[in-house]
Amino acid sequence: MAKIEGFRVKNFKSLKDVTLGRIMNLQQAEPLTPLIVVIGKNGVGKSSLFDAFGFLADCLKIGVEEACDARGRGGFEKIQSQGQNKPIEFEIYYKENTKASPITYELSIGLDKLSRPCVLKERLRQRRSGQRNYGRPYSFLVLNNGKGIVWKGETKGFQIDETKKDFDLASWIKNLKSGRSGKTKEETKNSEKVELDDNRKLGIATLGSLKQHPRISAFRRFVEGWYLSYFTPDAARSMPLAVPQKHLNIHGDNLGNVVQFMEREHPKQFQNILKRIAQKIPGIKKIDTEKTSDGRLLLRFNDEGFQDPFYSQQMSDGTLKIFAYLLLLDDPSPPPFLCIEEPENGLYHKLLETLASEFRKHAEKREDGSQVFLTTHQPYLVDALEPLEVWILEKGQDGFSVVKRASEIQIVKHLVDSGLPLGGLWYSDYLDRR
Repeated sequence: MAKIEGFRVKNFKSLKDVTLGRIMNLQQAEPLTPLIVVIGKNGVGKSSLFDAFGFLADCLKIGVEEACDARGRGGFEKIQSQGQNKPIEFEIYYKENTKASPITYELSIGLDKLSRPCVLKERLRQRRSGQRNYGRPYSFLVLNNGKGIVWKGETKGFQIDETKKDFDLASWIKNLKSGRSGKTKEETKNSEKVELDDNRKLGIATLGSLKQHPRISAFRRFVEGWYLSYFTPDAARSMPLAVPQKHLNIHGDNLGNVVQFMEREHPKQFQNILKRIAQKIPGIKKIDTEKTSDGRLLLRFNDEGFQDPFYSQQMSDGTLKIFAYLLLLDDPSPPPFLCIEEPENGLYHKLLETLASEFRKHAEKREDGSQVFLTTHQPYLVDALEPLEVWILEKGQDGFSVVKRASEIQIVKHLVDSGLPLGGLWYSDYLDRR
């Protein structure tokens, strides 16, 4: 299972400079856990952090300029940190599996001469197998304003010595193919000079579709597979056409279609889901679908004590949410990275500990699990978490977000070790103390 060990974002909304976990130049930090939960007061930047992942995924799927305007973001000027004239930057540090060498992806987004959002810099690099966590990693892709060098093949790559004071990446790119860069024959032979025709598209989107660049392709598939939930119960009450669908979409308006697919393709697994739901929502004994005469699909719930079924239009928000989350976690081919903002909304508070346990159980699966990222306001959910899994966002003195890990607060670690619940400590302001 692929896992993000660290994430850094700069100059995006309230996130002037925020780092979670381990990144290439912060090797002493603990990596991110399979389950990551961000807490904090209103207005400290939790939604901005959630949207940072969404924005990055949108940049890959639809392009940088479109991503700046998508989901009500309002354009580059609105998402760039207020008062800052520096580019928006991202760094992802991740491993494709537990045995793989770490990969770093860096992206810088700014404005071109026509004030349009564009990709200023993009880089993908990885340490070779067996290489220790220090020294320069090997690059597979280096782009400046859509021009640069890409490595052909899965292994090796080229090295760049950026330690020199007079180092200039643009000049290095220009000199590599001419033989004046000081690189080896192997590096010159296996690297290729590239120029994108549109620097508002990510290089990993274009080059990652080519078989010659398997490292880039693997990273592209990883980000493309991210699932950011914008689920709303009202969307789940819609009546879609009766067409079985394999995965739940981001809004959840195909919930009935996924039930139809699971009934047909994975009947035993679906029955297990129903049993688990019955344990968490008393009274639900059966969930299935009904096709209308005009080809629409109704999601049908059979409640104990009632002869006639209830349809999704009649079910509570909480019942639909818990059902959708459990269905998502039991996807036969789940996304590598799953983001949900405030999953507790509409749920009975005693369900939250169970829900947190379900998320962790799924996230810790070795082969078919997803790394799970949540934001929450609910202490009852935090009660079920470990300090290493919890990140606290606060507002700094300059108004921008700052972050710390609950495990970094010594008094919190001692109190949790002595048996006090983490959510209770948060409610008592122990986690908000600097």
